[in-house]
Amino acid sequence: MKIREKKSWKVFLLSLFPLLALMSLLYSLSFGSVEVSIPDIINILLGDKQGEYYTIIWSVRLPRLLIAALVGMNLALAGALLQGVMRNPMADPHIIGVSSGAGLFGVFIMLVFPAYSHLLVPAAFIGAMTAAFIVYILAWNKGVSPIRIILAGVAVSAFLNSGVSALYTFYSDRVPGTISFMVGSLSAKSWQQFDVLWPYSLIGIFLAMIGAQRMNILMLGDAESRSLGLNTEGYRLWFIAIGALLAASAVSVVGLLGFVGLIVPHAARLLVGNDYRVLLPCSAFLGVIVVSVSDTLGRTLFSPIELPVGIIMGIIGAPFFIYLLRKKSSI
Repeated sequence: MKIREKKSWKVFLLSLFPLLALMSLLYSLSFGSVEVSIPDIINILLGDKQGEYYTIIWSVRLPRLLIAALVGMNLALAGALLQGVMRNPMADPHIIGVSSGAGLFGVFIMLVFPAYSHLLVPAAFIGAMTAAFIVYILAWNKGVSPIRIILAGVAVSAFLNSGVSALYTFYSDRVPGTISFMVGSLSAKSWQQFDVLWPYSLIGIFLAMIGAQRMNILMLGDAESRSLGLNTEGYRLWFIAIGALLAASAVSVVGLLGFVGLIVPHAARLLVGNDYRVLLPCSAFLGVIVVSVSDTLGRTLFSPIELPVGIIMGIIGAPFFIYLLRKKSSI
């Protein structure tokens, strides 16, 4: 028996990953243009408003960090769900066009109807769902082929990104406000963005977790899952909708942050296997670690110049994607 299939190993990782996530969050709160000690951070989090670092931690770093944590969870879970539904370990929301769909509809709201910014998440969700369904339909031919998914995703992404470029051309005077959106950035994020993000994240994460057992059944294949009484097409659409909601809520706040949904679920799968009851929570906590650490590196490596987290993820994710393509992995 492989070590990742042992129950004791899975329990160990389910205990380790939350601890590592907490450590990464404290690390991220500590480092920046001004370094703050862990004891000072803990005192501030416990309610000490008199410390000299209170404003830095509570008003600047903490909301940004909580957004990073939710975005990491959302994109990791979206990637894990889409990889399972489409039976392709490279079905990252960014790569197969889901994020591009959310991005196009999000940019449309920001440029054409800026007064309706409260509709950004619902609009991004509609865009993500539309892109996911188009990719799925294009890739379907008596079954879903992993290669067809990637090719369809590339084509759909190119088409949707052309739409974004067209919007930029027609509304060039409003473009500067959306630059960070296109690269994926956590810069200047505040409690306002956190308040927008957390309800959608909570719903999406809850629905993903309670659907883990049904995803396990769906992974057995259409014939066997139907024999067990599962409505395969219905649940496939349901999981695509959950993945689209998670990806869209993340994209609407931080922009087109790529590769999180590719790297994190794949790394978690290598450690714990394909049991979604374990894979989903491990992916969620690992997503927190990856995004929070990447954002901290972006803030500190070339300080006072700040690199958007999307650039850091691109540096990490592109070689990983090439590795997967060469390996020709399959779920």
